[in-house]
Amino acid sequence: MPTALITGVTGQDGSYLAELLLEKGYRVVGVVRRTSHDSYERIGHLLERIEIVPADLLDQHSLTTVIGDVKPDEIYNLAAQSFVPTSWSQPVLTGEFTALGVTRLLEAVRLASPGARFYQASSSEMFGKAVQTPQNERTPFYPRSPYGVAKVYGHWITVNYRESYGIHAVSGILFNHESPRRGLEFVTRKISHAVARIKLGLDDELRLGNLDARRDWGYAGDYVKAMWSMLQQPEPADYVVGTGETHTVRAFVERAFRHVGLDWQDHVQIDPALVRPAEVDLLQADAAKAREQLGWEPAVSFDDLVVMMVDADIERQRGSS
Repeated sequence: MPTALITGVTGQDGSYLAELLLEKGYRVVGVVRRTSHDSYERIGHLLERIEIVPADLLDQHSLTTVIGDVKPDEIYNLAAQSFVPTSWSQPVLTGEFTALGVTRLLEAVRLASPGARFYQASSSEMFGKAVQTPQNERTPFYPRSPYGVAKVYGHWITVNYRESYGIHAVSGILFNHESPRRGLEFVTRKISHAVARIKLGLDDELRLGNLDARRDWGYAGDYVKAMWSMLQQPEPADYVVGTGETHTVRAFVERAFRHVGLDWQDHVQIDPALVRPAEVDLLQADAAKAREQLGWEPAVSFDDLVVMMVDADIERQRGSS
């Protein structure tokens, strides 16, 4: 039975990845930070099947100890301060977690388990003000937020440890991937949550920023399969993962409201305060390498993703009322 260690196991991607690995017969160990409350909502149904251990990306010793004790075959670093707007108000903390946290974890691997395979969650936000469209593994990075800058650091330090120490380390440059487990602070879930509440008569208005930003949106449950596939390859390499299709925030809004029989223009208000200081206008994946080398294809369409999220939020609201 192979052992996988997941940082960020309580997040959207961590929960889907844990499910996938359990299906494949792994022993799954999730790393969590000590907090004043448990945030196990997404993995509550898995707690009897996975192990939870405490450690912190800000604390080198805890990471080295956990990796030495667990002796994982595979390590998936999904933990980060991952919300782009927060990176503007907390840029130093974002750097500590999302950039230097990767170095601490790689150091722990080098010291305690250099034979483990390591996955780093890179991000399409590294491309930022993209110099070419679509973006592939050779596209130069031009990050437009403290989050994007921190992710670039995490990406290159992973490459550095791979080339300097021979660690089997890969980076998945994942484009936007959503699900009913997405946090409410992200625009897609903000939309699906608001549409559900408006449909049920609990709210009447949804406030948004830039409706013209275009993103390559896919389903998180599909994307964790690509993560796993990357670590099964004989040689470590980096991969762009995305659908290759782009849609505006406006299109997401239109589809969500249409699904419940409402006109979005009756309910959406534009709030300039929600516009980023430096906007990323267009991100679109060229995932040819992942298709060819990993055999990976997205299974859930944009329309199906929007409907899935809205329906899940309607059920949540009905259950809580």
